[in-house]
Amino acid sequence: MKRISLILIVFQFLISPSFASTKTKCENVVHVVLLAGQSNMAGAGNFDELDEKVKQKIKEIGKRVHLSINGESPKPLSCIFSQYQKNKRGFGNVFGPEIFLGLTLAEQNPTQEYLFIKTSQGGTALYGAWNPEWTAEKAMAVEVKGFKRDLKLYSLHQSHIKKNLQRLTEEGKAYKIIGMCWMQGENDAAKEVSSRSYKENLIKLIKGYRSEFNVPEMPFVIGQINSSYGSFPAGPEMVRKAMVSVAESDVNASCIRTSMDKSWSDYPKNDDNVHYDAEGQTRLGRAFAKELMILCQ
Repeated sequence: MKRISLILIVFQFLISPSFASTKTKCENVVHVVLLAGQSNMAGAGNFDELDEKVKQKIKEIGKRVHLSINGESPKPLSCIFSQYQKNKRGFGNVFGPEIFLGLTLAEQNPTQEYLFIKTSQGGTALYGAWNPEWTAEKAMAVEVKGFKRDLKLYSLHQSHIKKNLQRLTEEGKAYKIIGMCWMQGENDAAKEVSSRSYKENLIKLIKGYRSEFNVPEMPFVIGQINSSYGSFPAGPEMVRKAMVSVAESDVNASCIRTSMDKSWSDYPKNDDNVHYDAEGQTRLGRAFAKELMILCQ
């Protein structure tokens, strides 16, 4: 008799309004994607070159895909205007991988709401500004003179993330961090000390994000660098191999492989042979989305 009563109580709980409300909340969880890195994460793709139909799609998904850049309040996913890029390249409406990452995810999940939280700064190193174990000495060794030597981007990004997550909580929205995209390493490859320690530092960075936000199996997608500059010729290949090695040793990480072929046929670049152009950023964003979806399965 007691067993029957217990079953009835459980059944009544499952069909009660409180349970239905909880289920609805779970279905409306905001999926959060973290993005970080240097200039190819910041982006130098010319938004004005995109097809008008594609621009319209991006505008439409902006209703449910929002982007917070460098601590700013979230806005509908779109390009940003950069006076720096305007002066340097002649166009200021620029975008990074988040545009086609967002478009791809949104098309695959037509009712899902997303929040992208991106912090990026061109010409910065994992050994220096992005180092989870930042010191002034390390920053001095690899970062150029000026404000970059004082940047603590690892902790700054995490403060941006916490600010955005708190905002979601205050709005009464549940959230889930579904992964992180990392596009960085060119500056580390330019010097020996940062090249040789890149693998160790990347492992620490991934572990740090997972631990800080209590997502121990958080998917982590690495964009493999393919630029060569600096005073250490072996650096680029050393960093490239480190990225692959980290991804292969971590079941919850993957690496987007790139070619060093100067035709840049896989991910096209601007004339500087460093920064991805509109097509390159389009492909990079879609590649990030593809790897993220695989890891999230």
